Amino acid sequence: MTHTPARLPGLTGALLAGALLLTGCSGGAGHEGMAGMSGSTADSSAGAPADPSGTAAEADVAFAQGMLPHHEQAVEMARLAADRAADPRVQDLATRIETAQAPEIETLSGWLAAWGAEETGSTGTDHGSMGHGGDAGGMMSEEDVTALADASGADFDRAFLEMMLAHHRGAVQMAETEVADGQDADAVALAEEIRGSQTAEIAEMEQLLAELGG
Repeated sequence: MTHTPARLPGLTGALLAGALLLTGCSGGAGHEGMAGMSGSTADSSAGAPADPSGTAAEADVAFAQGMLPHHEQAVEMARLAADRAADPRVQDLATRIETAQAPEIETLSGWLAAWGAEETGSTGTDHGSMGHGGDAGGMMSEEDVTALADASGADFDRAFLEMMLAHHRGAVQMAETEVADGQDADAVALAEEIRGSQTAEIAEMEQLLAELGG
């Protein structure tokens, strides 16, 4: 009995030290686990680009990168009609093309910026790789655009319609690819709009070209 009190402090100290050790181990493991989860979440968030609907995929980026310079060239061509076209129907069509596509250029550019993707220029050597499927998406060469700018009157009308027909057909193909493969809801919706509006304009241009003897 006289020795028991002498052993109790040592036993209590050992138990307390053991408890602290267990607490420390448990706390360390918990901290490491939370850090691992936090790091994983942060990495996942950092790797996902901000975009209109949160689901941008490679097809969406390719669509925007291809359609942006495509639209820019269409607007460039449409603006030539103001003082070169002879037929008022051609002038009206060109005005509608510019009115529709100019705002879409801003939309496409904004998406690419949000996705952290580069834009491709509307001039230079990028023409050969802008369209979906490895083609040029109906893009005109610089020589084609220069020739169009040099034309006037009825010659301009026919050349404009022929070039814009090819241009629109390329845009419709690009839009169909996005509708089929795209993941971003906003990008797919724009592709559907482009497909519908430009398909209608293709029919309009074919009829107009036939009437002009093209």
